[in-house]
Amino acid sequence: MRHLFYNLWIFDGTGSPRYRGEVLVEGDRITAVARLGSDPALPRDGAILVDGGGTTLMPGLVEAHGHLTWPSSTERIIHRFELPPEEMMLAAARNARVVLDHGFTSVYSAGALGERVEVVLRDEIAGGHLPGPRLRASTIERSPPGGDGVETGQVDHGRGPQAMRAFIDHCQGLGIDSVKLLLSGEDALLPGSSQHILYTDTEVRAACERAREKGLWVNAHTQASDAVKMGLRHGVRVLYHCTYADEEAVDMAEAAKADIFMAPAIGIIVATLEAKPPPHIDMTAMKESAKPVIERATRLIPELKKRGVRVLPGGDYGFPFNPNGRNGRDLEHFVTLFGYSPAEALAAATGLGGQIMGMELGLVREGYLADLLLVAGDPTQDVRLLQDKNNLVAIMLGGRFHKQPVAA
Repeated sequence: MRHLFYNLWIFDGTGSPRYRGEVLVEGDRITAVARLGSDPALPRDGAILVDGGGTTLMPGLVEAHGHLTWPSSTERIIHRFELPPEEMMLAAARNARVVLDHGFTSVYSAGALGERVEVVLRDEIAGGHLPGPRLRASTIERSPPGGDGVETGQVDHGRGPQAMRAFIDHCQGLGIDSVKLLLSGEDALLPGSSQHILYTDTEVRAACERAREKGLWVNAHTQASDAVKMGLRHGVRVLYHCTYADEEAVDMAEAAKADIFMAPAIGIIVATLEAKPPPHIDMTAMKESAKPVIERATRLIPELKKRGVRVLPGGDYGFPFNPNGRNGRDLEHFVTLFGYSPAEALAAATGLGGQIMGMELGLVREGYLADLLLVAGDPTQDVRLLQDKNNLVAIMLGGRFHKQPVAA
């Protein structure tokens, strides 16, 4: 099947200004892109014509810190965090569809609440049996027994280098794409624990070496500066948070910038400060722990960006006060808190998103997967447009419309 998009603006995912153009999609790929005024019009023969009506065509968004098994969404708030497996599977399937409805055509998982639930979800979506985004699946986040209040599931995989290697082997057997290690604690769960290092160098080295042998990626929760440096020393691919990274850690990140990604997960921090819980829920400690994170992130992220480190939006969505479906708010935070231009924030969520997914997506470019959005208005001037799914005129995933344009 061929689709020809015309009468529209194109934001190509690189951060360059949008331009008037046309895009031809054949099968699941973009096969031609034309810039009006310099390139000839694309052939219409045999194509389904999609009149953009002056909208903006752009790559689908990528959530770089996804938690589809964290149960709450904009459609249904669930006040329990861990669910029975049957309910968890249904919540994860609903969340997958919700984030796709909001323009996120890919999700890079930062951990699940069940061992194989994301593998099953990924494969059902890829097989066309469920609506949802492309998914890089993970499993239960690994933390040591008694790991400073960081509860990630009821699975004890033990301590020591051999236990870490065995865990990676176990993960490969599950069929996941990436492993997440909790290298430090989390103040929001246990005040002061962000500075606690939960693993030894030999354990992290063993895990990363085995993951490379097995073709898996390693991601890590890193709050303390020593946790950031530990991850960088041993080949962690995606570092989350990095709140207390010192100058040495920033230097190390710059040196490794060709091989790493960083996602500060600022969405959960802003949502924590904004949350107005009912009287029986005490979020005082969480709110206090969030304040220094905001202050430090507004210095750290611009510095990492200046040094060329790939920083991506992705904000720990799935809590009742920060539900799946609000993921687009991270783009606004990148603009208002970190000094990104709207186009730079969009490029981080699209062009860089394709890189973290390890797929040919995130750019409007010949040969790339046709994961595309038609957006009413100009998101390169106002990224808040992407917080309202009604502004998404069309959503295409792999050359098929998830949301059909009215005129098509």
